[in-house]
Amino acid sequence: MSVDKICTRNVVTISRDADIAEAALKMRQAHVGDLVVTEYRNGRETPIGMVTDRDIVVEVVAQRVQPESLKVADIMSGDVLTVHKDNGIAFAVAEMHKAGVRRVPVVEHGDALVGVLSLDDVVQHLAATLVHVGETLQAEQSKEARLRP
Repeated sequence: MSVDKICTRNVVTISRDADIAEAALKMRQAHVGDLVVTEYRNGRETPIGMVTDRDIVVEVVAQRVQPESLKVADIMSGDVLTVHKDNGIAFAVAEMHKAGVRRVPVVEHGDALVGVLSLDDVVQHLAATLVHVGETLQAEQSKEARLRP
């Protein structure tokens, strides 16, 4: 199964020039823990980084820096790993593991942003799959009991 089947499509983005207070407010309003930092390239919104609530805590709050004095570009992870929407889930998870990240922007042709894949998405997919496996086992047992009393 490809990542585009399970990724989150409603992505909250921010400019690298926004200040940290604006980023934190956006996260709060959207109830998310990450923002995809984007810029427009060839008319497409393209991911260039990620900023997380943890970035804000570790780089700003813990250092006692005024949030308005920093830009998103100052704390974002700029070497952003992306996965293509047609990549398989196992491939994406392996890449996330190698990079040590829990979330990755999902792109299509031309690196246009289409979603974000998180480990939460993967776990929800696996849990649903396991429920189907369990239901199949129960159905088989019920069928057996019906056909061979």
